[in-house]
Amino acid sequence: MASTGFEAHNSEKLGTSGSKGPLTQDVEADEKVPANAMPGSPSSSVSLKLGSDNTHRRLKSRHIQLIGIGGTIGTALFVQIGQALIQGGPGSLFIAFTIWCTFILAITICSAEMVTYLPISSPFIRFAGRFVDEAFGVAAGYNFFVLQAMLVPFEVVACNLIIHYWSTIIPAGGMIAIILVLYGLINVFAVKWYGESEFWLALGKVILAVGLILYTFITMVGGNPLGDKYGFRFWEDPGSFGEVYSTGSLGQLCGYLACLVQASFTVAGPDYISMAAGEVENPRVVMPRAYNKAFGRLMAFFVLGSLCVGIVVPYNSQELIDGFKGGAPGAAASPYVISMNRLRIRVLPDIVNALVLSAAFSAGNSYVYCASRSLFGLALEGRAPKILTRCTRNGVPIYCVLLVLVISLLSFLQVSSGTAEVLRWFVSVITASQLINFSVIAFTYTRFKKACAAQGISRDSLPYKGILQPYLAWYALAGCIVMTLLNGFPVFIKGNWKLTSFFFSYTMVGVFPLLYFGWKLLKRTSVIKLQNVDLHQDVAEIDEYTRNFTPTRA
Repeated sequence: MASTGFEAHNSEKLGTSGSKGPLTQDVEADEKVPANAMPGSPSSSVSLKLGSDNTHRRLKSRHIQLIGIGGTIGTALFVQIGQALIQGGPGSLFIAFTIWCTFILAITICSAEMVTYLPISSPFIRFAGRFVDEAFGVAAGYNFFVLQAMLVPFEVVACNLIIHYWSTIIPAGGMIAIILVLYGLINVFAVKWYGESEFWLALGKVILAVGLILYTFITMVGGNPLGDKYGFRFWEDPGSFGEVYSTGSLGQLCGYLACLVQASFTVAGPDYISMAAGEVENPRVVMPRAYNKAFGRLMAFFVLGSLCVGIVVPYNSQELIDGFKGGAPGAAASPYVISMNRLRIRVLPDIVNALVLSAAFSAGNSYVYCASRSLFGLALEGRAPKILTRCTRNGVPIYCVLLVLVISLLSFLQVSSGTAEVLRWFVSVITASQLINFSVIAFTYTRFKKACAAQGISRDSLPYKGILQPYLAWYALAGCIVMTLLNGFPVFIKGNWKLTSFFFSYTMVGVFPLLYFGWKLLKRTSVIKLQNVDLHQDVAEIDEYTRNFTPTRA
């Protein structure tokens, strides 16, 4: 795969000149700048006052690379992607996922430059407050917290449905309770255990994704019990592009937009890697590699996955349509399982179902982690109750984790009737929230770049320098804003108006500015002038850590 440009930039240059850069204005003239320090950062003789960020750096390179995969790949890629296939057809699905991945690449490059420079807990949330406006950081933080916290009950219910594919002996309430207890144990037993558990669970997702891609290739050339060499048959009959909400060109356009909305919900990645920046060993070396490798793998899985789904089943498959309309349990609605049933393949559907279960469980585990860390970041900045900054001896923000688990009790809504509709509302809120989150990252980067220029800091001196900036940042920002507005587009088509759909599709579009302006009025904040953007805070601490870092056994 072509390089995405995440190699550590000019790492041999970092502070080797000993000259004073724009970040050393508080350093005495006779102080020597250490060899491994950031350009212009204070030297080791400066007294370091460690902040209240008491998380521990114990995640290794292999952990962080798979955390990005673990947090992104869930049931959406293996099951719910079938809904988009029904609406848009295989051609629209493949094009939509491919195009959306270019926006994720742009977001990833923006994140990599900022986070590699300053790898702290909840980085992009805190950057929004430091580089733009305190109120902007508050709105971004609570938006991301809502996104992650709402995804936990979504994945918990998905786990329960998948388990019930085999048996309904354990009642829904009991299974949900078991899953939540497991999440609590994994997330409270220190970051080391989170990293290890997520590493192995994410490996299961990789095996599943690669296995289904291989399954598609093998069966399409005739490697199946029926000897059916179906190839791209379903791209010709019923066709490559489906119609939804209308007929003709308008219907096909709506089908493509539906696939693009699904892609914007399904594909993510850089935010999960970024959230763990404060707990990664040797982050200025590990993070660029993690962004590069995780992005490459994720894009391969999503682009090839969207292609494979359109190969194995026709978009007008009645079994697929009935699976979504009837709410078939777990992977019974998966295009892959439907394909296996059509080809009379035994046993494999159960294996796929088991791996989909591990994917859903792993995704929910990641959401608990990321939601708790986003809340922890808000508390560190004084934007949430101070009690939430308290960590265990092992560096786990215990109260943040417990609060997320309390919110996850919404999973018990499944015990009552009609919860499938409630979860669809959650998904609508989550999609808009995720798009707003990406917009925040892109806009924050534009401010970071301008602040560096205004304060005379050359980006060539940073540990990583993103390519094609600031054009990629503006490209990502424009795309995310447009998709945020299109998230609930079906309600504007004649005959499709639903007040609930409109409300949940655009709730966060209204909540975000309310949070922003509400905090501005409450705290009398203002947009930070570029010359006053704080590019110093925490740099000395990171420099000292980098200087003194000693690798530990993996």
